Amino acid sequence: MQELGSLTGRVVVVSGASRGIGKGLALGLAAQGAAVVCAARSSREHPGGLPGTVEEVAEAIVAAGGQAAAVRADIGNDDDVRTMIGAAVDEFGRLDALVNNAMASTRASFDELTLEQWDESWRINVRSLLVSCRAAVEAMTPTGGGSIINVSSGAADSLLPLEFMPPGYLAYSVAKAALERFSTALAAEVADRDIAVNAFRPGAVKTEQSVHELGEDYDWTGWKEPAFVVPAIHCLVQQRADGITGKIVDVNQYGTTWG
Repeated sequence: MQELGSLTGRVVVVSGASRGIGKGLALGLAAQGAAVVCAARSSREHPGGLPGTVEEVAEAIVAAGGQAAAVRADIGNDDDVRTMIGAAVDEFGRLDALVNNAMASTRASFDELTLEQWDESWRINVRSLLVSCRAAVEAMTPTGGGSIINVSSGAADSLLPLEFMPPGYLAYSVAKAALERFSTALAAEVADRDIAVNAFRPGAVKTEQSVHELGEDYDWTGWKEPAFVVPAIHCLVQQRADGITGKIVDVNQYGTTWG
């Protein structure tokens, strides 16, 4: 495993940073010295909604002595995505890494899945990749490269046993599989700009969303807290085209088969 250096001087955009894995990554990377653009749709609390806003996360980073900016961004909106990437350059002068963590957790069985839900999942989970990565590559190229990390899921694994894929995950699984193939293909196209691109599977992480879906009384044995994924993402943030790129990596193999 390579030694993880300080991220001081690095600028990282984390989408979906208002809660869950995104919040954990924003806080964790900032603690290692990175300036973090915290982006998400949640810029204010909604009655009955999940807790957390990007402003709260950015404020926590600044209160701890770090650097952060909060940006409201719906990754299903092209202009919002470009604004999210542009904020890194506007606020901190550069972009070194993009963590595409935000997603739409579309849940519906094959028989009940509507075309509107399918299209929404594709727009938010897949189309947004092209928009965000184009903007990120444009921002990274003048400063010598960078790293793009697209957060995937074990649901994309074609070898996943059927008992681990309950009904309702069709659209989500297809979107994450597309994300992984997008990542491996894009890596080859931007290597000449010294940009690494990887897909990252975070494993089972207990978040506000998972608790909302499964219930607090669910058996959470073996599930990790968001902070668990920070070291692996820290490693990926530091990659360039001569390092780890074009891979689908799993947090549970970090330090053994990769890193």
